[in-house]
Amino acid sequence: MVALRASWEHLFGAVGLALFGIGVLQGLFWSAPDRFMGDVMRILYVHVPAAWMTLLCFTAAVVASVGWLWKGLWGWDWLAEASTRTGLFFGTLLLGTGMLWARPTWGVWWDWDPRLTSVAVMMIAFAAVMALRSFVDDPQQRATWAAVASIIAYVDVPIVYFSVRWWRSLHQMQSSPSTVDSDMVLGLRLNSFAYLFFAIWLVVRTWRWLRISRAADAEVPA
Repeated sequence: MVALRASWEHLFGAVGLALFGIGVLQGLFWSAPDRFMGDVMRILYVHVPAAWMTLLCFTAAVVASVGWLWKGLWGWDWLAEASTRTGLFFGTLLLGTGMLWARPTWGVWWDWDPRLTSVAVMMIAFAAVMALRSFVDDPQQRATWAAVASIIAYVDVPIVYFSVRWWRSLHQMQSSPSTVDSDMVLGLRLNSFAYLFFAIWLVVRTWRWLRISRAADAEVPA
């Protein structure tokens, strides 16, 4: 059994939880429904921040992968794996809430338009990175192969972001504070910071767990 000590990241987790509670109240009760979508738009208070965190976590994963290839320090490999795991968590939330939003607005649960297709490819690619980690026994080889695979998988991340600009898509273009109601801006910002603090907590806790468990398995020094 791997034991994790309480540490500074719990402050981030607590702040994230508090902000999320306020963001839920803002999104569900305090903000007005959308003029065209009605109450279904409230899903976006979860969906949009989840999208941002997914891309941010995968970006952190590829930066850590480059760090491993450059320096060869195990902390970089643990950060890459922790960020990938967290990115897949938020990506699952992204896809799930997106489908819940799509059904009443588009009339379908899923459509193979450029944005949705590129997100699906991104999730499959990073899930494959995690699968690769489980199939390789040698720690050094596993870290190197996973780092290279993460860099290759990351090629799809900018495609996800720019897909609605490059191709005709059912998905709307990226919004900005100047194009949405101020009530919605507040809710999105609250939940975005909530997700950010929670992501930091999740990445750091996973990093610590990986460091302890790999040392316990005698794969790497503690």
